[in-house]
Amino acid sequence: MKPLATRLLLYAALLIVPVAVAQSTPQAITMHLDPSLSEIHWTLNGNTHTVHGTFRLKGGLITFDPSTGAAQGEIAVDAQTGESGNHSRDSRMHKEIIESDKYPQIIFHPEKVTGVVKPGSTESVTVDGTFTMHGKDHPMRLEAKVQVDGHEAVATTHFTVPYVDWGMKDPSNFLLRVDKTVDVDATARGRIEGAGGRE
Repeated sequence: MKPLATRLLLYAALLIVPVAVAQSTPQAITMHLDPSLSEIHWTLNGNTHTVHGTFRLKGGLITFDPSTGAAQGEIAVDAQTGESGNHSRDSRMHKEIIESDKYPQIIFHPEKVTGVVKPGSTESVTVDGTFTMHGKDHPMRLEAKVQVDGHEAVATTHFTVPYVDWGMKDPSNFLLRVDKTVDVDATARGRIEGAGGRE
């Protein structure tokens, strides 16, 4: 092969390789949560009845690298919005148990996402991070289902909060006994970028 032709082929290769590498490198995925479309429900079982309640999402954003799983961001819940439909019970919950005046936010900081997020399907992912409640940090792993349609995404998860072990008061008394854990079901809706959604 002539030297000129060889140089041209090498030059073309130098142009093509960076493009191929860029195309094969997964793009970071970011999900912006919409508080107005998201729901947080909690359940506390007791010996006489089961209490159902809600909290409201304050805001949230998760960004992660699909190639490594490294994640960052913050999901914040407004602790002062917790309610169960009973004023006296809710007043006691805020004043004596979660102390929402002193600890007005419940926060989850994601650190690692394991799993694949892609448009047109529902995928199972695991999110490891730090759950901050009542002024203390706790490691937590969330198992979630994520459905992506274009740029719209819905993530659902169920987890348990051992609030008594985490230093909060047990509301049980001689007549009323309640569990020392609370079950939480959350549905987060928002906009996703970088998962191959349609422009």
